[in-house]
Amino acid sequence: MRRALAGIALAVTSMVALSFLIPLALLVREQARDRVTTAAEQRASALSPVLALTTRRADVQQAVAELGSADQLVVRLPDGGFVGTPHAPRDALDRAVRGRETLAVDTEDGWVYIQPVVLRGDRVAVVEAFVPAADLARGVAASWGVMALLALGLVGGSVLVADRLGARVVRSSRGLERASLALGSGDLDVRVEPDGPPELQEAGAAFNTMADRVVDLLAVERELVADLSHRLRTPLTALYLEADRMGATPSARRVTEAAGQLESELDSIIAAARTPLASAHLAGAGAGAAKPCDVAEVVAMRLDFWSVLATQQGRPYERSLTPRPSPVAFPEDDLAAVVDALIGNVFRHTPEGTAFAVRVERVDRHVFLTVDDAGPGVADPGAALTRGVSVGGSTGLGLDIVARAARTADGELTITRAPLGGARVRVSFVLAGADRAGGR
Repeated sequence: MRRALAGIALAVTSMVALSFLIPLALLVREQARDRVTTAAEQRASALSPVLALTTRRADVQQAVAELGSADQLVVRLPDGGFVGTPHAPRDALDRAVRGRETLAVDTEDGWVYIQPVVLRGDRVAVVEAFVPAADLARGVAASWGVMALLALGLVGGSVLVADRLGARVVRSSRGLERASLALGSGDLDVRVEPDGPPELQEAGAAFNTMADRVVDLLAVERELVADLSHRLRTPLTALYLEADRMGATPSARRVTEAAGQLESELDSIIAAARTPLASAHLAGAGAGAAKPCDVAEVVAMRLDFWSVLATQQGRPYERSLTPRPSPVAFPEDDLAAVVDALIGNVFRHTPEGTAFAVRVERVDRHVFLTVDDAGPGVADPGAALTRGVSVGGSTGLGLDIVARAARTADGELTITRAPLGGARVRVSFVLAGADRAGGR
């Protein structure tokens, strides 16, 4: 923008300066010429009374010496003799004598003014006033130089003013851009100092208002999440009481374990929701540095948990876990939530007795977690990956959690048709320590 404004100022000021300077330069040259030619005409006219009184050579020479240089003021006497050195062409002198007319002639050496003087006895004398070419342009170059310097100063000043104005606008725009990028990356404390033209000052004030509003909305949302999570403790207490009534049975132990895990998750949600926004941002920024966990180990642990329910519902299942280490830079609790979401979808959206299979593979720099089922499948995989949209009547957040987890680990989530006939959900993760750029 600075360059564009400076270019516009340079172009406009240059055109304005040229539109004034060119006619003014021509006028100065004409005025300098008129000044010296008028003086020459006056000197020639001053000799007319002298010639009317006498044509003696000595008297005429004295008069010429008093009025000017013999090189610039010449008299042709009626007898054809000259006082001084003539510069006019002979034909012009003869024409002035014959026609009794005043002439002005431009020659290679300068400008010549020829004035005839009619004497008694029909005699004619001619007065010639010569102006050298150097005198015709005397002072013109200096005047042009002064005007050129003034024009350059005007153009330079306008370009400097435009550049300063552009710098102010650019500085304000870049400050607003940096603040927007910082806010977009999670820095909720960033604000701008409104500066620059009124429009940019209004934009800066609007940005600060928006940032304050975002902070307020996030605070309200986090408090709402914390409150809703806290309200779930009531049904959890009921589950604990129901497990106590069931006694020391395997079902009671499973209910107690599930309730304990759910309570731990609720505590984590409440703690995260009540954490100040700035701290939460810093924690999110450091999520990439989480302690690595092994995908195969976590999947095996969660399969053991779900196997009890699978046995009760008559669901045959297969597991295929790679024996090779499969560490990923992902929190173990979050990875367990991904596995629970995938297997839980099989139990939630397929009839009892439906078979499923879980597979963990390590290929190059990636670990692939695949869950197949023999259910009806997913008719619209794109809709199933949309947050808040469910193909089975639930909240639609399960696959969204899995998809966000995959993106966090530089992987992806795909839904296709499984060999068992139902849906195949496949999640990829980049191995911990692998070059992420190359792993893509």
